[in-house]
Amino acid sequence: MKRPSVNRPYVVANFAITWDGRISTVDRTLSNFSSSADKKRFLEIRAEGDAVVAGYETVRADTMTMGISESTLRELRVSRGQAAYPLRVVVSGGGEVDSGLRLFGEKFSPVVVYTTQRMPLAVRESLEGSAGLRFSEGGRVDVAWMLASLRQEFEVKRVVFEGGGALFASFLRARCVDELCLTLCPVIFGGREGVTLSGTLGEWLPKSVECSLLSMEVLDGECFTRWRLDYRNKIAETVDSLGCGS
Repeated sequence: MKRPSVNRPYVVANFAITWDGRISTVDRTLSNFSSSADKKRFLEIRAEGDAVVAGYETVRADTMTMGISESTLRELRVSRGQAAYPLRVVVSGGGEVDSGLRLFGEKFSPVVVYTTQRMPLAVRESLEGSAGLRFSEGGRVDVAWMLASLRQEFEVKRVVFEGGGALFASFLRARCVDELCLTLCPVIFGGREGVTLSGTLGEWLPKSVECSLLSMEVLDGECFTRWRLDYRNKIAETVDSLGCGS
């Protein structure tokens, strides 16, 4: 494993994706199209992290608790010197967070919500005792600041990022993703407004990102891949020079 930066944790993003590039179903549920084998692998990757990070809409849509259901994985974490469960981190720029979500009812590990001053006072009060709150300046959460906070305040060395697409694009813009775990699922959704790996149709990334294949495994029609991300490379410079990244 690559040594994490002294300024931020090592970040691994973990997604399942359709052959036409969608990461969610038409009703925005996130995990219903991949196999049970992929879900098992997904949990194994989650168990590698000191913290699990996801956007609020992802947590809400998939009714996530961000836990580790397999006792063997929890035991393995403890043997590595980690807590049995990772720190759970939710990102919400607008701060309209429902304190009644399953996530906040499960007390097996701390929950931290990174948000902005846009979070209503009533929401702040409703989350008291259920989650720690950290406020970023400006109208959206500064990803680099958040990761530095996780490293310095919570001693997080490895983050597993689990969505969604728009937040992943923010991580890429900040050049804060080191590795991508991507399961290619043999299904096609179609649709103009489907959520892709980098969100719905919108702005180009400031710089193109090259991915180098680390490993690949095919099982029952699914292709599980692992990639290293490179933000300074000839391919990105070539694409950007053609105006495709601006």
